[in-house]
Amino acid sequence: MSNRRDFIKGMAAGTVAGFFATKGVTSSLFRSALVPAKNRQETDIGELKGITVKCISETSWFDNNTQMADFKKAGGSLVTQYDVEFSRSGVPNSYDGTNAGGYSTLIEFEFLDGSRKKILLDTGWNVDWMTHRFKEEGVDKMLENGEIEYLVVSHDHYDHFWGIEAVLQYNPDIKIMIPDSFMENSYKLLAGGSFPKPPISNSVPHTGQLVKHDLKKVYPLFPGVAAVTFDCPCGRGVRGEQVLVCNIKDKGITTISGCCHMGIITLMEYTKANFKGGDKIYGVYGGLHVSPYDNWNPQNDDLVLSINNYNVQKLGCNHCTGYITAEKMIAAGVPVVKGSGKNLTKRDIYLGNGDVLVF
Repeated sequence: MSNRRDFIKGMAAGTVAGFFATKGVTSSLFRSALVPAKNRQETDIGELKGITVKCISETSWFDNNTQMADFKKAGGSLVTQYDVEFSRSGVPNSYDGTNAGGYSTLIEFEFLDGSRKKILLDTGWNVDWMTHRFKEEGVDKMLENGEIEYLVVSHDHYDHFWGIEAVLQYNPDIKIMIPDSFMENSYKLLAGGSFPKPPISNSVPHTGQLVKHDLKKVYPLFPGVAAVTFDCPCGRGVRGEQVLVCNIKDKGITTISGCCHMGIITLMEYTKANFKGGDKIYGVYGGLHVSPYDNWNPQNDDLVLSINNYNVQKLGCNHCTGYITAEKMIAAGVPVVKGSGKNLTKRDIYLGNGDVLVF
């Protein structure tokens, strides 16, 4: 037992936090050890009027067992994503039988002067599926017409980044913001690379500006909007995830994440400690990476109960937030916003493909 205590004490706090977040067992029991004490140098990012979030695709995979079998066949939990041969056929209730879906969200910000700007968070995975979804929601025309200011890639996991061709085919010159911890192969894919094993390729090289965000830093984007990049392990060789933090006038802070590998409690505690107005958290949207394969761990019960300590008014979860997690949160009184269950979304218990949430 003493060896275990010495081991944990010797590890960096961020590494421990990332480990538990990646495993889906983030707990408020670890909060005091993992999150720095509140400092007084809070970042003032200003305010905006509101946010409209449209889920373009939340489906990271259509069948959990198929996904896990792919990893096992490739060599287990430590294999990197570019070394996995993912199933692309034979999966029922999916798009063309493929097990590759992906996460992508269209975000429109309304500012205090009435002006608006749009960004795209993540690209999804399967290029055919994402092209289908972009056309259904009009994102293809928005990209072609330059209506989308830029693409923010939360992290370079396969289900958030491998659909890059679906974006670039409409606007290869779009400005892209990434964590500077991108894998070497991810840069190659962005430049027009091809990887036969997964298989994944990009026939439209990126020709626009590429902005790299350092880990552990805050980057103001618009009035009331900033990107924060966390230094956390995400698995499959990926490290680092950036999240959007927004301050809505008279409402409070809203966070928008891709997977939230750093952990939802870590994210909210960081927001409280580092942003002006961070003590009032109004909304949460995105993947929360809690029990993504619905293999519930009792430690997550503590996490679910802890969310109510932050007085969140709207919580729009999906993607790597397991269905059991959503059920547990609803039972605990967390204000989870349900969806419609349309466009190949499996259930309506959380926001799915095509659903809209207004903050």
